[in-house]
Amino acid sequence: MTLFYAAGAPDADLQTEDLRGALASALDQLGDRRRVMAVPPDLSRAHSQAGPITCLLHELLGDRLTDVMPALGTHKAMTDAELAEMYPTVPKELIRVHRWRDDIVTLGEVPADYVAEQTEGAWTEAWPAQTNKLIANGGHDLILSIGQVVPHEVIGMANYNKNIFVGAGGVRGINESHYLSAAYGMERIMGRADNPLRRIMNHAQDLFCGDLPIVYVMTVVGDGKIRGLFIGDHHDCFEQAAELSLQVNFDILDQAPKKVVVSLDPHEFHSTWLGNKSIYRTRMAIADEGELIVLAPGVRMFGEDPEIDRLIRKYGYRPSAEIQQLVADNDDLRGNLSAAAHLIHGSPENRFTVTYCPGHLSREEIEGVGYQYGDLAEMTERYAPENLKLGWNEVNGERLFYIPNPALGLWAHKSRLPD
Repeated sequence: MTLFYAAGAPDADLQTEDLRGALASALDQLGDRRRVMAVPPDLSRAHSQAGPITCLLHELLGDRLTDVMPALGTHKAMTDAELAEMYPTVPKELIRVHRWRDDIVTLGEVPADYVAEQTEGAWTEAWPAQTNKLIANGGHDLILSIGQVVPHEVIGMANYNKNIFVGAGGVRGINESHYLSAAYGMERIMGRADNPLRRIMNHAQDLFCGDLPIVYVMTVVGDGKIRGLFIGDHHDCFEQAAELSLQVNFDILDQAPKKVVVSLDPHEFHSTWLGNKSIYRTRMAIADEGELIVLAPGVRMFGEDPEIDRLIRKYGYRPSAEIQQLVADNDDLRGNLSAAAHLIHGSPENRFTVTYCPGHLSREEIEGVGYQYGDLAEMTERYAPENLKLGWNEVNGERLFYIPNPALGLWAHKSRLPD
């Protein structure tokens, strides 16, 4: 249980040389490692600064870096253009594709009684700790898991061992982790480093990963600047990063906005599977009977995976109780619990409305999954993101809260944070 590097503050601004020095120091402390694997995120998490960090690791390790496997989770494999953008100096021959349905090893199962206790009965089955076979059996003497700690809808605070068990995980592990968390209640989890799913994954790490040489390289990013870097192999390292992230990435509002407008960068968000961070990260801020307007010029599909896309179109975004009943009644949804979890996460639970303004989906498609449809051109002209600033704005006498990228934080009204 070693902390190799920990530095950060809400106003810090770590530069490339700071990162290079921190990584070099950690590698020096780790000693001679000849076969190293890196597990960074994909382009959907480019803001993590994991791309430059992966490039620095290649610079420092040279041919000792033998494998780079983006933690895709259920996302599509990265294109050549995305790889060149995210990891411009990493040779393509080092890239390995994570196939979440096929290339999986189950390290063990967290017992059902432990899972039931942590979730307060929301899920009562053993949870399988799964990861890619290259991580489990690749013969590496160092595995560097790279990513950003930031508020997250499934795990409370993203990254750490989620990168191994979900980003590089398998069908059951991903599906059941997402569903048990959704059934427990996302608003009881978001922004909390200590929560049922994190305890389950920490328990899995303690039980099954003792022989795996995993070291976590975690950033905290705010306003495009690296506010902190934490490198270590145990829970304490993550907890320090999470503490800083709450200071940097969590905005607690004194007034609940009646209207929230969110922009989704078309380069980053091309599905509601990704774009619904606009709902996840704002739902605890929006006033009852309020409205969320999502400007989504790049959104052209619902699910990243064809089967998940089909299930979203079939069942739509519904309140948690309805989805849980549909899971009980329908084999196809029960067989793809991450889709069921996503449907719960994307529902405003009849408390506020969601107006989606997609670039490439029709009114019929948007209304078919339970959202209101907004014309993108009309709404973009009305709200003109280039004229808005993050936070409160006045537009034609209307007061609204604007968020240019929901993936970078979490917003909540203080009334929804009783603890």
